[in-house]
Amino acid sequence: MAKRPLDDPRHAEPAALRPILRRLRETMAETDDGQSRLDKIVRHIAGLMVAEVCSIYLKRQDGSLELFATEGLNRSAVHAMFMRRGEGLVGRCAELAIPINEPEAQKHPAFSYRPETGEEVYHSFLAVPIQRSGNVLGVLTVQNRTRREYSDDDVEALQTTAMVLAEHLVSGEVAGSGTAAALERMQSHVVKAQPISEGLALGHVVLHEPRVAVTDLTSDDPDAEKFRLDTALAELKATLDELIDQGELARAGEHRDVLEAYRMFANDRGWQRRLGEAVESGLTAEAAVEQVQNGSRTRMLRQGDPFWRERLRDLDDLSDRLLRMLAAHKDGGATRTELPPDAVLVARTMGAADLLDYDRSRLRGLVIEDGSGQSHVAIVARALGLAAVGQARGIMERVERGNAIIVDAESGEIYLRPTPEVISAFSDKARFRARRQSKYDSLRGAPAMTRDGERVALMINAGLQVDLAHLKDSGADGIGLFRTELQFMIASSFPRLERQTQAYRAVMAEAEGRPVVFRTLDIGSDKTLSYMPHEAEENPALGWRGIRLAMDRPMLLRTQLRALIRAAAPQELRIMIPMVSELSEILTVKSLIDRECELALRRGTAIPEKIHFGIMVEVPSLLFDLDGVIPHVDFVSVGTNDLMQYFYAADRSNSHVSGRFDPLSPPFLRVLRSVVEAAARHDVPATICGEIGGRPLEAMALIGLGYRSLSMAPANVGPVKAMVMSLDASRIASHITTLIDKGGGSLRDELLRYAENEGVEL
Repeated sequence: MAKRPLDDPRHAEPAALRPILRRLRETMAETDDGQSRLDKIVRHIAGLMVAEVCSIYLKRQDGSLELFATEGLNRSAVHAMFMRRGEGLVGRCAELAIPINEPEAQKHPAFSYRPETGEEVYHSFLAVPIQRSGNVLGVLTVQNRTRREYSDDDVEALQTTAMVLAEHLVSGEVAGSGTAAALERMQSHVVKAQPISEGLALGHVVLHEPRVAVTDLTSDDPDAEKFRLDTALAELKATLDELIDQGELARAGEHRDVLEAYRMFANDRGWQRRLGEAVESGLTAEAAVEQVQNGSRTRMLRQGDPFWRERLRDLDDLSDRLLRMLAAHKDGGATRTELPPDAVLVARTMGAADLLDYDRSRLRGLVIEDGSGQSHVAIVARALGLAAVGQARGIMERVERGNAIIVDAESGEIYLRPTPEVISAFSDKARFRARRQSKYDSLRGAPAMTRDGERVALMINAGLQVDLAHLKDSGADGIGLFRTELQFMIASSFPRLERQTQAYRAVMAEAEGRPVVFRTLDIGSDKTLSYMPHEAEENPALGWRGIRLAMDRPMLLRTQLRALIRAAAPQELRIMIPMVSELSEILTVKSLIDRECELALRRGTAIPEKIHFGIMVEVPSLLFDLDGVIPHVDFVSVGTNDLMQYFYAADRSNSHVSGRFDPLSPPFLRVLRSVVEAAARHDVPATICGEIGGRPLEAMALIGLGYRSLSMAPANVGPVKAMVMSLDASRIASHITTLIDKGGGSLRDELLRYAENEGVEL
């Protein structure tokens, strides 16, 4: 029998909740000053929860906590007792934003004794964060002399009380409360982030599917709120039914089990009953959803059974979906196409497919709290020409929809609510960038030729249909890396043979005879497919990914190879495989290609005129067998992003170490030189398809090492071409050899001086 987490008679609405909410509404409506109302509120809560102490601590701008009101502790401590950020059980509650329930508080290692409060006689302690829109404004506590753990109903009642109290605090009627979060959201602010797609964006904030901020908490018309709730619940169930029963999702499988779990929660009578009871107690429909979810989260996190912990995310997602439906009914609802003409998306996290859902003609920039330059949303942002930054810690707590924002994706700085002077300065910078880009446009038809006559092929990295227009616009020589996995990642189900064939054929047609290098499916690590089960790994970057996964799923690889062969015929086809570690993997894939060609000929199907087979050099083991491996391939392409993280044992998605090592250091440059020299010994082309090929200074060093084909984001073709046309290849080759052989630390400063002295345009 299926477990039902919510349908439990012990989950009845706390008896004290209704009178607490009624008293709060009455007190808030009084005309007394804000402090007097807080004093009354703590007395009411203490009395109705049978607590000997009730206190309110509010957060100051420096993150410390100030005692603002108390019933039971020494009143002389009000506005005189302060706790440092994170200090004591109260500080712990504020920092973690979770309830703290201790039957013997003074024995807890985090307990901070403050003699001025007189709390040494109290033992049991319950604290809940006072939150609004995800921001912690303070902490609400109750205490008793007896040693006991407060019940789940007590915790839930105090959480709901804190939620209502938060709305009173941000109204500004409590003198001195100042609420750091509210003040911070009105001031100019600069947030430091990590550039992931170069550019500059001036616009207004659009929050990416934000969790609905519940501002209207209480209602005098329970019947109307019950009708709103029932309507939204019916729509929620209908949309889930439609999702489950459509097309490929209707088939049995693990994806179906996941969706059925959502449907089980949506139809759970216990969950619906508790939502209804919360509305009947005087809450709005939105506040009821938030209150019930807070209570459910507390209970589920306490469960020892991993089953319930895994279901918590499902229930969170379902509650968020229900909140959005309620908000849409109330406000008319905005869609992703209803954007301001200068929209800058701000998100905690975002997938590549999510970004493509938006009206791209109105997008100017992207800000993500998480994510790195190697994430797929970053790749898509570069393809779309968006100014984008990641690792923007704390941005969601500082920003609101419609705020003016500037994203400088060169320096990695975000300016929230900028002053007129800052806007004027960046407007000048934007005009300068436009003039510079106009210069690059004039070079579009010119070949990338050095001053001493060396031709350098400048290719673009691509992976989506939207990238292909940039091939012609940028004046690139072709596509040096087509990431086939992106087509799989934005699909809702596994692309069948015919669909893959059509997609690859369209890419080659758009290239109009220019070379296109298709990388076979590179999934695993941080690149997963929602419809393909993938086990969690301790160290996914070193795990089941790339060619390793494909060889364990041969039909996956064979289907893709067959589609590529069909799409290219009768033209030439260029294929390369990722994450190669040893020669046996190369030989296995080559035999699969030969087999697919033989089968095509038997069926009377055309095959490509020639197949150029290559590998990516990413795994350091290949560096010690280059002369054994290279004779078996037609070209090699160095994936500097992964090679560098493996070389330095520095996770490129970890902000603490991703920028610690410089690719322009002698050890890494020696590695790159060894690859191009080995390729030359066997008369095999060596190319670069990592991100460093798109940065003019790094590209100058690569040309000095001997590379003559670089692949990059489309926006970088112009700047790199301008650098190439101002460079003497033989002089940089001699200079960089001297620098590498000398050794030492990063060569960046010395290469910058060289470029300045030689008149190389960077």
